[in-house]
Amino acid sequence: MSESDAVLVERARSGDAVAFEGLVRRYLRPAYAVALGVVHEPADAEDVCQDAFVTALEHIEECRQPDRFAAWFLRIVRNRAHSVRRYLSVRDAAPLDAVPVPGHADPEHDVERAELRARLLEALDDLTDVQREVLLLHDLEGWKHREIADRLGLPEGTVRAHLFYARKAVRTRDADGLRTEDTNGA
Repeated sequence: MSESDAVLVERARSGDAVAFEGLVRRYLRPAYAVALGVVHEPADAEDVCQDAFVTALEHIEECRQPDRFAAWFLRIVRNRAHSVRRYLSVRDAAPLDAVPVPGHADPEHDVERAELRARLLEALDDLTDVQREVLLLHDLEGWKHREIADRLGLPEGTVRAHLFYARKAVRTRDADGLRTEDTNGA
């Protein structure tokens, strides 16, 4: 049986590196999902996670409710991701994945994936931060409604509502994008 967050936090506070590593292993994927939902670039999301874990370790004593470590930590991730997003908005360069790779086997597939990714990121941009987090944690990470509610400090019904409206917005956006493309192509 794995140790609770509260136990791991208390051990980490006393200098137990293995305990903090357990927290890192437990929350790396959710942290990455939250960061990616804000910054939209995998490399930037990885940087945000790394910075957030360092910050959490440096400030572990400030976690007032060790049993709610996840909510405290994901707030650090969100705040760091928003800071990085603001910083990156100044930088205006084409991402590396937009640069064509010479000799790639299927350029049509690459174009379709790039268009799908762009539509998905645009749809995610239309969501509130909470909707985006709930959608990514539930649909990408496979978290249950109760788990998300506990981790984000929200009622379970509110999490369900955020997920419903987030999915609806993404579907509507995607359907509108497809209708626009069909009209333009006709």
